[in-house]
Amino acid sequence: FMIDDKHVAIVIADVSGKGVPAALFMAITKTLIKNALMEHDVSETMRIVNNSLCDGNVAELFVTAWVGIVDLSKNVLHFANAGHNPPIIKLNNQVSLLKEKSGIPLGVFDNVEYIEHSVKMQPGDRILLYTDGVTEATSKDGELFGEERLLKFLEENKKENNDILLQKLKTKLDEFAIGTEQFDDITALALTLKQK
Repeated sequence: FMIDDKHVAIVIADVSGKGVPAALFMAITKTLIKNALMEHDVSETMRIVNNSLCDGNVAELFVTAWVGIVDLSKNVLHFANAGHNPPIIKLNNQVSLLKEKSGIPLGVFDNVEYIEHSVKMQPGDRILLYTDGVTEATSKDGELFGEERLLKFLEENKKENNDILLQKLKTKLDEFAIGTEQFDDITALALTLKQK
């Protein structure tokens, strides 16, 4: 979502647990993140949201989250991670995991400091966010899809636009896990920096 005309936020999160309590906890988390990002940077947003979720968390739920802000005037991505899967980024046509130091998931301990990282992007660069339902998709032989397969898939499809890429990823996961029951949600989000 747009924060203002020069900053776009990109967020993905995954709540522990299932059912109504988990859904409500995620709805609260989404609202807290969106509201905080309107006034704060990503590390301060994570700190505020974490403290809010810790307050009265009797269900002992938690949320992994990856929050980024793209500064469109400078083509810089600022981000912080709260225990979520590392995104895959394509920079200068090279595909790799964006593995920077991660903080603990939101809602576990209060007063945690989250580290903000940044990376310079160029037009054509892309970031793919996903939940662990992608990498933990399981074949009938009990094998996980995993990060390496995901990296290989992105490398083979790095010229596709985001819509086609995500459709192909869904198809690839369905083919990989054919004959098995899906135990976890599968979510993926791609953002490509366009030419001005």
